[in-house]
Amino acid sequence: MYIPAWPSLNPAYFVKSSALQSLPFPLNCTSKTYFYVARSGIYHLARALGLDKGGTVLVPDYHHGNEIFALRAAGARLRYYPVKKNLEPDLDAVAKLCEENPRVLYVTHFIGFAQPMAELQALCRDKGIMLIEDCALSFMSEYDRKPLGTFGDYSIFCLYKSLPVPNGGVLAVNSPLPPGEEDEKAPLGANLSFASKLSVAARSIELTLQWLRSRYETCGRALFTLKRAAGRTLSAGRVRRVPVGDTGFDLSIVNVGMSPICHTLLPRFEYNWIKETRRRNFRVLEERLRGTVSLLDIKLNEGVCPLFFPLLVKDKQSASRDLWQAGIETVEFWNRGDADLEHQKSDANFLRRHLLEVPIHQDVTANAAERMAEEIIRLRIGMAA
Repeated sequence: MYIPAWPSLNPAYFVKSSALQSLPFPLNCTSKTYFYVARSGIYHLARALGLDKGGTVLVPDYHHGNEIFALRAAGARLRYYPVKKNLEPDLDAVAKLCEENPRVLYVTHFIGFAQPMAELQALCRDKGIMLIEDCALSFMSEYDRKPLGTFGDYSIFCLYKSLPVPNGGVLAVNSPLPPGEEDEKAPLGANLSFASKLSVAARSIELTLQWLRSRYETCGRALFTLKRAAGRTLSAGRVRRVPVGDTGFDLSIVNVGMSPICHTLLPRFEYNWIKETRRRNFRVLEERLRGTVSLLDIKLNEGVCPLFFPLLVKDKQSASRDLWQAGIETVEFWNRGDADLEHQKSDANFLRRHLLEVPIHQDVTANAAERMAEEIIRLRIGMAA
């Protein structure tokens, strides 16, 4: 069994015609900009809003790090608010911080689960605060039957986390920029360039090899070995590629746009099927594991499109290693955050130590989800219920 952490790319999508469907938000948004990676959109937005000139941005203490680096690179001043173990903000703490007149409230929807947007929207309206939604992990999720990303003034999405595309971030604009800022900053990705064809081809090939390996293990593994050898050769020759994923923040690529191949692929995916498959796999794992291991206090409400299944484990690194040996590739999201917060006793640091993301993407069959649950129980890696 081999289950990759991220969805793989069926080569048939390269020749498939566009699906007869309406595209989900933000792909159907009238005012949007496509970037190579989402953090570039965060940087451009912060610059366009003039956050380097003053004003505080309230950000969650449970965070990836790339968004924090992007905001700081743009000159923003940050203040952290606490996130609880159920992945929701401490609303009392947020309200108290909003009394200090911050400029922006930055809200992250974790792994597809919406934050309490009614309360946060009302707070922002009452205090005159801009609201930015980070939907990098929550593409196709809804709150109160409305797509996430439509509640804030601005929202950011990371397409390659949910879809088998080699790159792609989207910045959606729901409110006009402040007068003067847009003209002054040449905002939101004006004059974007494209990444090298080699960078795009390398990641596209990797996604296709993952699809092959998940179906034909021996052949796929051999091809992966050849691909990695080719990558080492290019690195030795100092051939630069533009990476995606957990790579930090690179100011040199903020003006790189999403690749043309991604624009070609996006209309070809079956979005309703993707969402329902993820929801089904989440339910399979939840029902199988409940009562056996400790689970987060979250609910798969109507409209949620989960990115991963959040598994609480005793030791994150060893659990990830044990599952990998069983053929299951997991994601250790957010092991580290801002260095100033690392030594605090907080729910965010608990999540960093114990929350492991198990794949439930559209390539995972119901039988594979059952087998993953069996392996988790067999390995005894979960925290006791």
